[in-house]
Amino acid sequence: MMETDLDFTIARLGERRIPSPMSGIRFVADNEHVLYNSHSAEIRTCLEEGREPPCLELAGPREKIYFDPAKLKCGIVTCGGICPGLNEVIRSLVMSLFFHYGVQSVFGFPYGYEGLTYRYGHTPLELTPQNVNQIHGMGGSMLGTSRGPQDVAEMVDTLDQMNIGILFVIGGDGTLKGGGAIAGEIGKRGLKISVIGIPKTIDNDISFIQKSFGFETAVAEATRATCSAHNEATGARNGIGLVKLMGRDSGFIAAYSVLADNNVNFCLVPEVRFTLEGFLASLKERLQKRGHAVIVVAEGAGQELFPQTDDVDASGNLRFGDIGILLRDSINSHFKQSDMAVNLKYIDPSYTIRSVPATPHDSAFCLLLGHNAVHAGMAGLTGMVVGFWHGEFTHVPISLAVSRRKKIDPEGWLWSSVLASTGQPRDMT
Repeated sequence: MMETDLDFTIARLGERRIPSPMSGIRFVADNEHVLYNSHSAEIRTCLEEGREPPCLELAGPREKIYFDPAKLKCGIVTCGGICPGLNEVIRSLVMSLFFHYGVQSVFGFPYGYEGLTYRYGHTPLELTPQNVNQIHGMGGSMLGTSRGPQDVAEMVDTLDQMNIGILFVIGGDGTLKGGGAIAGEIGKRGLKISVIGIPKTIDNDISFIQKSFGFETAVAEATRATCSAHNEATGARNGIGLVKLMGRDSGFIAAYSVLADNNVNFCLVPEVRFTLEGFLASLKERLQKRGHAVIVVAEGAGQELFPQTDDVDASGNLRFGDIGILLRDSINSHFKQSDMAVNLKYIDPSYTIRSVPATPHDSAFCLLLGHNAVHAGMAGLTGMVVGFWHGEFTHVPISLAVSRRKKIDPEGWLWSSVLASTGQPRDMT
């Protein structure tokens, strides 16, 4: 798909006829958009060819809404791994539905998509301003989560039987694909149910979305680990601090933690190939010059160093080899054989990072994501995810958001900045 051929059109359930109960605020018109590409050359090319530059629909409250709040029931589901800010988003959704629009019936489906499938026997939890009032500032999800697909027809049966009008789906790539499948089944049946996605991925790897909630908190927590690794490394002769961070397919947490703590000397990410021989040679050179080194590696880096496998997890993802353990053992073995004593400390803070409460800035971001998701649902939009682009909240079709994983460009400014900060060689193959 060419970047200039992107279709950001959002599906609608029907005409909006009901005046919004919100007042004293700025309403957003349907013709307000955010440019996808802000580079002047790309915009000029489109205009010279007589085409409109690709634009994303601006999020926000509409002057007229589709659903009657007095009759509306809503559902919320959280899927995948836990992530900082989940409870903040749940609370934001509930508070906005109740106090912005007067919706009185909101249900939380326990344990992800399992909660929408009758065979598990999970009872939906009625959510009110009272029982979500104190959940912000707490890690995890009050609804619980699960991984793996469920029967789409059964999930839509549940929504239909409960007379749910809007389903808010909070999750990453797999969760949003599930939300897209639910929206598709709803469309086949001719039901008037809106599906609104909210991007939850600690890896920040959803396309056409600049930032997902929890990412900033993850980077902040990761820098605690890299700081500890640096203190360990500088406290010993030929000290090495090795930190493994989350990032299956995209190394954004690793890259930004390196920029936040510029004491890191090597950053290994899934997008940039390296060999053990090339890396170990560079590491030895670093130790000979400076006497210590700090290494950050994303969990998905270096997977080509492991035997190929078809084994998958509950979400259908290939099970990765543990690159942190491989590097730890390879470094110790290499320097032992070369008669160069090293002192290596290995830190894996992955599950600690994803379970902490959100930072204040992330919490504010979660609040606004929840508000804009509610505005979109009440306006009768569906099959979309609330995005963030060029500093504005936007609407993105789920089909586009899951069409590819967002990755670091090895030739782009971010990776160039990482190389400048670490001083590591561009090529370690």
